[in-house]
Amino acid sequence: MPIIVRAKKDESPDAIIRRFKKKVLNENIIEEVREREFHKSPAVKRKERNNEIKRKRYTERMQKLAANRKKS
Repeated sequence: MPIIVRAKKDESPDAIIRRFKKKVLNENIIEEVREREFHKSPAVKRKERNNEIKRKRYTERMQKLAANRKKS
């Protein structure tokens, strides 16, 4: 879906570009383009997904430990 940013009355070009950038970031277009740039085999996708899950579990565990240390 195209991103359209129409200029408002008396709006500077910098403001228009800023609004466009914000819309692009909110739609995650840059991430999608980077993912589509090169082919990833299913094994690589699976490995990345597993690493992400491990990373999340690790951060959750560390946050729990930090919270328990503050209580003591």
